Amino acid sequence: MSATPLLPRAVVVVRVTPRATASAVGPWRDDVLHVRVRQAAVEGAANSATLKAVADALGVAPSAARLLSGARSRVKRIAVDGLDAEALAHRLAILPA
Repeated sequence: MSATPLLPRAVVVVRVTPRATASAVGPWRDDVLHVRVRQAAVEGAANSATLKAVADALGVAPSAARLLSGARSRVKRIAVDGLDAEALAHRLAILPA
């Protein structure tokens, strides 16, 4: 029996602003990624929009971003499959301010 290789996984802390006038990702400041989404925090709409926006900004598939904690909070922890901590740090550093 061969073991399935584990994909790298990084975790990013995100602060979400729902009902923003426009969706945007960034800046990365004080170890927190700031994300604005147009969707309201109703029935998980803002969470779904946040996961998609973070995945798009980091250049990974939407299915690679998963909510670890903070489903009912503005501050969330998101796991990003396929990126290690170094790759995540590099991609966060090049996000627009």
